[in-house]
Amino acid sequence: MSIGLRRRLIDLACRALQATLPTALQPWGWAIRCEAAAIPDDSKALLFTLGSLCGLMPRAVASRLLTIFASPVGDHVSRPEGSTIMNIVNAAIRRPRALGIVCLTSAVLLGTAYMAIAGAPMRYLGVNLGALIIGFTMLMLLERAARSGQGWTDGASLMMAGALLATALFGSQADGIARWVYWGGLAIQPSLILLPTMLVAFSRFRNVPATVSIVAAAVAMALQPDRAMAAMLVICLTALAVMRPDRHVCAALAASAASFAATLIRADRLPAVPYVDQILYSSFDLHAVAGLAVLGGLMLLVVPSVIGWRRAAQSRAIYVAFGAVWFAAILAAALGNYPTPVVGYGGSAIIGYALSLLALPKFSSANALATAPKCGAIGEMPTDGPLSVALA
Repeated sequence: MSIGLRRRLIDLACRALQATLPTALQPWGWAIRCEAAAIPDDSKALLFTLGSLCGLMPRAVASRLLTIFASPVGDHVSRPEGSTIMNIVNAAIRRPRALGIVCLTSAVLLGTAYMAIAGAPMRYLGVNLGALIIGFTMLMLLERAARSGQGWTDGASLMMAGALLATALFGSQADGIARWVYWGGLAIQPSLILLPTMLVAFSRFRNVPATVSIVAAAVAMALQPDRAMAAMLVICLTALAVMRPDRHVCAALAASAASFAATLIRADRLPAVPYVDQILYSSFDLHAVAGLAVLGGLMLLVVPSVIGWRRAAQSRAIYVAFGAVWFAAILAAALGNYPTPVVGYGGSAIIGYALSLLALPKFSSANALATAPKCGAIGEMPTDGPLSVALA
């Protein structure tokens, strides 16, 4: 990363902080800007600015969001400042999808901070931020389509399984491994986009077409081969079998176990790619701030499942599937040369995480749970308002 680019990032971070800080904290923003300007080393100045940003931005965002949440809940009474963050947290955890969007956005920003510290090309940062916008756009479009009924879900699952099989048979290869499709000069990994969505949707809608789709996906993972995604299948379906076993889960689990065994037979010798693989370790070698950014971003990915498990007993199978999927992706990245989801370079996992939020309930309140179907399609989710309203 060039010296001029680092100083531009410092200026951009300071401007963002000052634009977000409430009036009472504006002097802190000016102090950080002046201190960063006084540091002669550009790398040290960037690290100081990012550290200050991580320290003050949560409080600044909390102050701004309080004005958004106060009006809908009828909160016109002044509250002690210590309750501000709790008000926002309580409002967010009642909306699992909105909470997931907040976690995804925060994780992407933390990953961007890591890549900026590591000196990654500016294009890498743009790809991840662009994937975040694409993921949210697709999520909102599919959220609208989901209200039209359940008929589209079976076809969508079969189409996604077909795309995974097509990737295994006709995708771009490296050392005999076919996991990618190149589009516009970018390498896209369809399994990271489609498989999480298929698995989380399968946790709440199980029938013959959905089971056939999962079995076909397992075959595709064996053909590619992709040991990490095959392990994701096994871990998620094992968790579902423990939570709520039935013949559909057992059939899908058997196919996924055979797929994972097939991937173990063939050696996976792909080398680690900079800013993509093994960054959970290399980031700490770079700087403690970079390592904490990567670790914090990965932890955020499972927050919706943890909170959903505690609050929504009747929907626990859905949250278990969601958590198992992304825990498996993190575990694979920690143990082998597989993409570090969301915080590493690559838009596939970012889009996949956004799409997998579609299968989460919109609300986790007791009323929503009482009326939610026990085993319904994505299209049968409670119609409690558009996702854009939940985000507000």
